[in-house]
Amino acid sequence: MSATVLLARHGSHDEVGAVLSGRSEIALNAAGRAEAERLADRLASAPLRAIHASPRRRTRETAEIVAARHGLEVMLVDALDEIDFGAWTGRSFDSLDGDACWDRWNAERGTASTPGGETMAAATARAATHIASLEADGGMILCVSHCDIIRGVAAQYLGLGLDRLLAFDCAPGSLTTLALAQGQGRIVTLNEVPQ
Repeated sequence: MSATVLLARHGSHDEVGAVLSGRSEIALNAAGRAEAERLADRLASAPLRAIHASPRRRTRETAEIVAARHGLEVMLVDALDEIDFGAWTGRSFDSLDGDACWDRWNAERGTASTPGGETMAAATARAATHIASLEADGGMILCVSHCDIIRGVAAQYLGLGLDRLLAFDCAPGSLTTLALAQGQGRIVTLNEVPQ
């Protein structure tokens, strides 16, 4: 079997770039809804078989905008959830700047951990396991998730260590496309931003 997995980052919300939202239930803002609409336009003729999403509100809202065009239900998948950032959840990036543990997390994602949360390796492993399982069903599946989850999965398929996670972008409302076949995967597009 083979499958195409479209990894979409949720649209923007009022905390993007300012606060480590983590597993909060923040909603899309107007810009985020517009990004989700552009994503839906981009995928309007795509033969989507299923739409999976992280259980966070911002990913659900993004997925539902696309799903409405296809008459599909959104399946919530815990494996696509945001990283559990533990005590960092809800903190501003300004307040984290200069924190030795935060600096280590950003320099050494392969080994650093969050305070009371999960590691990047654990978050990537749960998402990558789910995505790899989609090959068996075949077809085209949209998975709406979060920036670092998508970057972690992309890094794995590119053969990059998690310490290189910040070497590429994952914009709000962007698409990263994976082709899966015979237990292998390759990146077809990375951080495609629908216009």
